[in-house]
Amino acid sequence: MRTFRHVHTPAGLALALVLALAGCGRAQESGSALLPDVVGSWAVESLTTGGRTLHAPDAARVDIEQDVAKGNYGCNGFTAAVVHDGSSALTVTPGATTAMACEDMEFETAFAKLFTGRLAIERGPERLTLKTADGSTIAMTSKPPVEDAPLTTTEWIVESLVSGGTSASLPAEAAGRAKFTLAPDLSASGSLGCNRFSAKATVDGPTVTFGPLTTTRMACDGPAGEVERTLTALFGSGPLTTKIEGRTLTLTAPDGKGLTARAAPPAA
Repeated sequence: MRTFRHVHTPAGLALALVLALAGCGRAQESGSALLPDVVGSWAVESLTTGGRTLHAPDAARVDIEQDVAKGNYGCNGFTAAVVHDGSSALTVTPGATTAMACEDMEFETAFAKLFTGRLAIERGPERLTLKTADGSTIAMTSKPPVEDAPLTTTEWIVESLVSGGTSASLPAEAAGRAKFTLAPDLSASGSLGCNRFSAKATVDGPTVTFGPLTTTRMACDGPAGEVERTLTALFGSGPLTTKIEGRTLTLTAPDGKGLTARAAPPAA
């Protein structure tokens, strides 16, 4: 009769084998769910193209996920589909973008032109460089995700007016002047670009509704007056859907009209 000899395996080795097998199983289970190391939030530092270096505005960024990228060209926001080729390349297909008139359109245009197609990846500690076929580059550094600003207690500065699929920045006469704040008790106050206003608001899930506006009575003509009339109509149009991404707020009425606003820097 055949006998079997029991061989004692050292406890440490046995544990290592168990962990290795478990890790292998998890890797097989997750498969393609393993994320490339370019996934994350990146602050754009500069572009090099055509023998020139263009330094990025503070707002320029890219958040890269498994199959989508979203970010800001420096003024306008954008989305794009992405396909990862391991750790060597990223293929970008541009999607939607806002259409505000911006001060630094040279950088905006160059960034949009470069961030498309197949981009080679050069990865360093806390750095990412994407390179086009002609050698142009997008240089970025790692950036922690920006926390969403709270709807209440934040001073929101209106940057653009939205109508359907188009977005237009405020004219110079009203830029930086149209703003509003919702207090913790949901009392709203601010400026429509010319006259100051106050109102009582209610929040129901993702919507905010402004009650009747009480305003000062200055005569407001020209572009500032147009902005004021547009905001007055928007605030009085009923429930507005809210969307906050980082420090940007979008309010949208059921008819597609709305606004985008940015959070003012916290008081020092």
